[in-house]
Amino acid sequence: MIRRIVTALILVPLAILLISLAVANRQSVIVSFDPFDPAHPALTRALPLYVLMLMLLTGGVLVGGIAAWLRQGRWRRAARLADAQARELRVEVDRLRRRLGSPLPAHPLPADAAPPLTIPPPAR
Repeated sequence: MIRRIVTALILVPLAILLISLAVANRQSVIVSFDPFDPAHPALTRALPLYVLMLMLLTGGVLVGGIAAWLRQGRWRRAARLADAQARELRVEVDRLRRRLGSPLPAHPLPADAAPPLTIPPPAR
């Protein structure tokens, strides 16, 4: 519930800002993709200014996301290796417990399960 409220507190002002930006910048601008002949450009497009700004903003977010994803590759690889190693160690522990006949469970308790009390609670 808190997450929805925080999301709304961020997204609603952002939407209002983007809508007001679009309303304030409706004039058309000419965008040229021909760097060789500025007098008679071959590749031109007339766009509303807000469309151009939103396209550039979206492109920047995409480029930034891709760059962050590429830079975090080593951490994802380390996490995959650690996960594989943990799986191998669990298999080895299970094998050793079966060989030794240990009464302990092969898999640990779930993270949300309360651990057994070893120390009695204080007297009131």
